[in-house]
Amino acid sequence: MVIALDDVADEPFRQRLVGDGVAVDPLSDTLLAPCDARVLQVHRAKHALTLEARGIEIILHVGLDTVKLNGAGLTPLVSAGDVVRAGQPLLRFDADLIAQRAVSLMTPVVVANMASVASIETASGMVEAGRTVLMRVQLMASVAPRAESTHAGPVVRSRPLLVSDPTGLHARPAASLAAKAKQFVADLRLEKGTREANLRSVVSIMALEVGGGDSVTIAARGADAEAAIAALTPLLESSLHVSAATAGAVAPRVAPVPSATASTPAPISPLRGLPVRDGTLVGVPAAPGLALGQVVHLRYDDAVAKERAADSNAERRELDAAIAAAHVQLEALRTRLTTEGHGERATIFAAHQELLEDPELLDLAAAEIQAGWTAAWAWNSSFSVQAERLRALKNPVLAARATDLRDVGRRVLHLLDGRDEGPRPLPEDAIVIAEDLTPSDTAALDRNKVRGLCTTMGSSTSHVAILARGLGLPAIAGIDARAMDIPEGTRVVLDGDHGTLLVAPTEAQETEVVARRAQQGERRASALASAGEPATTRDGARVEVAGNIGDVHEAATVVAMGGEGVGLLRSEFVFQDRATEPTEDEQSELYSVAARALGPDRLLIIRTLDVGGDKPLTYIPMESESNPFLGERGIRFTATRPALFRAQVRAILRASLEGKVAIMFPMIATMAEWRAAKQVVEAERSALGVPPIPVGIMVETAAAAVMAEQFAREADFLSVGTNDLTQYTLAMDRTNPRLAPQVDALHPAVLGLIGMTVQGARAHGRWVGVCGALAGDVAAIPVLIGLGVHELSVDVPLLPLVKARVRDLFMEQCRATAQLALTCVDGAEVRALVASRHGEGA
Repeated sequence: MVIALDDVADEPFRQRLVGDGVAVDPLSDTLLAPCDARVLQVHRAKHALTLEARGIEIILHVGLDTVKLNGAGLTPLVSAGDVVRAGQPLLRFDADLIAQRAVSLMTPVVVANMASVASIETASGMVEAGRTVLMRVQLMASVAPRAESTHAGPVVRSRPLLVSDPTGLHARPAASLAAKAKQFVADLRLEKGTREANLRSVVSIMALEVGGGDSVTIAARGADAEAAIAALTPLLESSLHVSAATAGAVAPRVAPVPSATASTPAPISPLRGLPVRDGTLVGVPAAPGLALGQVVHLRYDDAVAKERAADSNAERRELDAAIAAAHVQLEALRTRLTTEGHGERATIFAAHQELLEDPELLDLAAAEIQAGWTAAWAWNSSFSVQAERLRALKNPVLAARATDLRDVGRRVLHLLDGRDEGPRPLPEDAIVIAEDLTPSDTAALDRNKVRGLCTTMGSSTSHVAILARGLGLPAIAGIDARAMDIPEGTRVVLDGDHGTLLVAPTEAQETEVVARRAQQGERRASALASAGEPATTRDGARVEVAGNIGDVHEAATVVAMGGEGVGLLRSEFVFQDRATEPTEDEQSELYSVAARALGPDRLLIIRTLDVGGDKPLTYIPMESESNPFLGERGIRFTATRPALFRAQVRAILRASLEGKVAIMFPMIATMAEWRAAKQVVEAERSALGVPPIPVGIMVETAAAAVMAEQFAREADFLSVGTNDLTQYTLAMDRTNPRLAPQVDALHPAVLGLIGMTVQGARAHGRWVGVCGALAGDVAAIPVLIGLGVHELSVDVPLLPLVKARVRDLFMEQCRATAQLALTCVDGAEVRALVASRHGEGA
């Protein structure tokens, strides 16, 4: 049913601020295309789409005030760039949900670029998409261009404005802005970071995707630039949003930055007016440490002109040469990282080399070149399409490979367009801020100049966090997005222990930071000097401190850094980033290398293969799982592949003849899983005729923790994997950056399960280790050893600091702290408790 805009219960639509057209009262749950068109945009709240047909921009807005649903009950069936036919489904919606939670299901269909339209004739009564004419739009014969003289003069910018409403600039507020902007002759732009939108275009403003919390600036150029900014700024600050529910009542959309007054002094901040918490932006602690330096932004520029090529064969040769050069660069990175003792991280670039040979990637690029496009445009198109395919996958780890593919793609692209200028020059005290950092970015950083890393994406378990900890660089993940607006060169203090970024510190604050860093440096030097000494508390309690490694060559580094063994060798490195399954002999030799490096007295604990739905192997088919973290992974994966499992067990047993070796099973949840795996070990050990070795389990599930006493009757040891135990206990995906601040392994619920594990093991005289990231957290160490944990296994660079932290503590006081921690309400309260009783450590 067609409804005139005059009868729509929404002021901006009724006043034609968004555009002219009609509304439709739907009789089905599917929005269909009104004509053949190209999809310009699908709003991030999923409630609106913009189509372009023969120069006409058509906005279809499902329901009124539906932006507040934030996508609930709305399922887009198309994406930006798709070409659609009349009657084709564009979006499905839950009519009942929208009817209950929104103002109305009435759906406006309006032409946004009315400056190009001479007239519109609208239908009435009942219509059907693809069959009935809804509107007849007559375009003007020509549109007079705006005189260039009106755009003369310098660009004038408003102060930054912070969008406070969580729904951001959707159709209605965009229309209000555009309508006001059209009253001026100046060229008006709305800027968000490095992107901008034409303030006269509703579609352009919506495409900017300004959300709640984003910072925007008005840029104007022309005779009335100052007047335009003066008129638009109050609109942005106080009257941008008109709710359909209140039909004319004004709700503020953008919060102005409070000005300084005599009674309320405002801190001077280089965030160009952005309000911050005492000059501090907050993220998630990713790697410990304190850094003082100046901001350096890392941004990507993948723009490539869509140009026709004169010689397709020459373009193909250029692409082949660039790919070959990229191979050489990647091989150099692998060699450098391996030489520097980062063998596990070097394998990332082996995977990148394989991506360069991906047949679909190469075939798609070749087809574009054959169609007449340049090598640069064809390659950019190819890897972008493939990366988007990966990003859209439900499997989080497979989707994360999109970052790797874009990394590889950019490397070749920059070689094609002559941007192979090498690493960017950095100041001596660089704090690198980026949305995300790719493996290539991080490997290319000059570690003599970079003081810290900060990303707006990621979590404490992200690639950048792991890399930063391995390099000993303080880091923050998931920082407030406004960090990208800090001007380059601004002085900041990055606190990786607390996840904070202090902007423009005062001279006194800088002096304090320098003093704190000097103290930390002295502590680190002292810790390294005494790294070979045992980790014994002041009242004589002994704690084992071992290293976590993901490459056999790191075993020697463990010894050099004072490690008393390897508490976790992640054996996945043997199986990943290769085309075929490793042989038993290959595995045995690699494990033997690590055992020999540790010597006869240090224990090497090898975790059996921990892959599955979320960590796939290219050469073993695995079915897609709707929830891979709860699917066939760890011991469940190897149990269904007995030949692979037995080969690995035999390899570990053979390596045990070279040193002190133990075997550990991941993701154990039931006694049946444990007994079946242990039976395989005993059968293969008997067949090989080797002496018995210790066999233990990873405690990563609540089931294993609750049943620790039953497991301890039969297992030789239990090692707590706090990363997975935390996500399963709190039912929060640890890879989700939006949840990262809440996924705290010091949560009392997690600590309670660790305590149960220790009690269960103690009943049968078994030892308990912690090999998750929590073991290296200085705030957690007093609680963990106070709960009775015998071994802490940590990232290799942290070994001296963890041992030093243990030596500073009294075990009796730690036991009391642990009991108090179990009564806290969350991880933050536990951290405050530890700081008050034991200080903040190194």
